[in-house]
Parts: sequence; structure tokens; C-alpha cells
Amino acid sequence: MRIVVDAFGGDNAPLEVLKGAIRANKELGVDITLVGDEVRIKKCADENGLDLSKMCIYHAPDVMEVSCEPNKILKEYKNSSMAVGMRLLRDGEGDGFVSGGSTGALTVGATFIVKRLKGIKRCALAMVIPTKDAPCMLLDVGANSECRPEMLSQFAVMGSAYMNKLMGVENPRVALVNIGAEPTKGRALEVETYNLLTAAPVNFIGNIEARDIPLGGADVAVADGFSGNLVLKSIEGMGKFFSYSLKGMIGAGIGSKIGALFLLKKLNAFKKKMDYTEYGGAPLLGASKPVIKAHGSSNGNAFYNAIRQAKIYLDTNVTEEISNALQELKLPDQTAKEGEN
Repeated sequence: MRIVVDAFGGDNAPLEVLKGAIRANKELGVDITLVGDEVRIKKCADENGLDLSKMCIYHAPDVMEVSCEPNKILKEYKNSSMAVGMRLLRDGEGDGFVSGGSTGALTVGATFIVKRLKGIKRCALAMVIPTKDAPCMLLDVGANSECRPEMLSQFAVMGSAYMNKLMGVENPRVALVNIGAEPTKGRALEVETYNLLTAAPVNFIGNIEARDIPLGGADVAVADGFSGNLVLKSIEGMGKFFSYSLKGMIGAGIGSKIGALFLLKKLNAFKKKMDYTEYGGAPLLGASKPVIKAHGSSNGNAFYNAIRQAKIYLDTNVTEEISNALQELKLPDQTAKEGEN
């Protein structure tokens, strides 16, 4: 199994990317191809005492910054580490791809270079987030600001297959993110999607309000990319707020510090549960091959877990499971809109 890794994707590249890749090669037994400027990669490794002897390096001279227009990955930045890496994946020189670079560029690349699964309207960026009971997958979290009902239906099927195969959730509960629980709530998008999901091959439990997602109200929460991104960023912000508040309480006096010692094990477990680096990254569901988006600020641990996620994705045949599940999804305009983006 070979995982292609964008060595220059992310705020801390290439150093943290190299750390994660070396660890993944050692602990997971996967072959790694690092894509990027070969001179800079080797220089970084030498300066930090990192051994790349078991790594393949595929030279790609350009770096696509997150501020660049996403569509430029197809022409102006076709020699960037991200574009070259996805072409290697497309051409069978890798089994999965990991990058911490631009979400927009990655989505464009997955759509037009790697290509989508047959019948997929749009790829969806899916994030596994911690909740009170067990992790929940929220999708889409930013790849598609505007969606049609049939797209959300496909997101639901893909998310359900992923949570079942990769996360081991038996018959995942799928919910539609909305402003109320009633079937008539929301915009036309949510109302029409609700009707489609009642007949979809998933365990649809109805609408879910954003406040109920962290409480474990669903295993898969489906939304358009605009709404999903707002939910995700709000949850991330509250997580940081809680962390800062907890540190303040623990440091407030000798009594609090002594009490924290007795709770240290549970506090560390809670911290790990809330740590995004433990989840690795967000899969771009709907791509014909595994594409994993690591967090832009990922450290070595996060990149390691993103590669681990790609490995499990391949081991459990998630792409095939998604493809099979989609064949059961009968949409009213499936034939008429087959050629649409």
C-alpha cells in the first residue's frame, strides 16, 4: 500500500509533514511517496535529523498557497505538490492521497484530476467530530456552499457508509441539520432533502439542531457546505473556549491544583478526545480514490493520523461500499442531471 503525501500542504510544512510520514512508515508499514521540491525536502530532513531513506520523493517544484484561486491548480499550478500528487494517485502510482493544503484546490483537484465516483454530483468534505457519546461525521463542511437536495441525499449515503466501515458504527443514525425537528422546518433545500432521505437507503432519524450534535444526537449530520462549516467552526470555537476556561479554573489557587491532580487521568483523556490531531483529517467523500484533507495547522501527529485514516479507508474498501450504496439511492432527477457538476 502506497500513500502519496503533499509535503508542502499546510502551515507547518514540510517539517511536520515529514515527521508524520516517517512515523506512519515505521508504525503502519505503509509506503510513502513525498511530493514537493526535492532539494527543500532533503534540506529540511538534514537540518532536523530526520531519516528519509525509506521514503520515495517525487519532485514537484511549485507550491500552491491557500490564497490562490482553487481552479488554478489545473493550469497555472499544475506542477505544484498538490496537483502532481493527485496525478500520481489518478495514474495508479499511489493508493491514497493526503494534503494539508487549500481545501478549495483539493476539491477541484479531486473532481477534475482524480475524478468522482460514477453518479456523484459533488464531492463532500467530511469531518469526524467528538461528541458526548461517540464521534459524529459532519458533512459537508466547506466544499460546496450551495447544494441541491439530491446532493445532500448522496452526502448522507456516503457518510453512512464511511461511519459504518471506517468507524465501526452499526447502522449509523443519519440526521439533517436544520433549525427545528419538524419535517416542514427550514428552507426549500431542507424540506425537499427531508423527503428524499425518508426513502434513502440510510437510517434517517429526521432533523437535528446544531446544539444537539455535540450531545450525540446522530452519527452522521448532513448539511450544505456553508451551514456545515458554520456548525464546525462554532464547535471548534466552543472547544477552545472550554479548554481556556478549564485551564483558568485549575490554576486558580492551591485547592484547584490539588483537585486537578486527582482528575489528571480523566482530564488527559478528555483533552485527547477533543484533540483534532487524533482524528487526522477530513476525507473528501465521492472521489474515486481516497483523498484526505489534513487540518491546515496540522502537526506531525495529525499528519500521521491522516495517513492512518487513508490506510483504514483502503483496508475497509470504503470507496466500494459508497459506490454500492449509491446504486440503491434512486433520485428523481438521476438520469436528467447525470452530466451536471
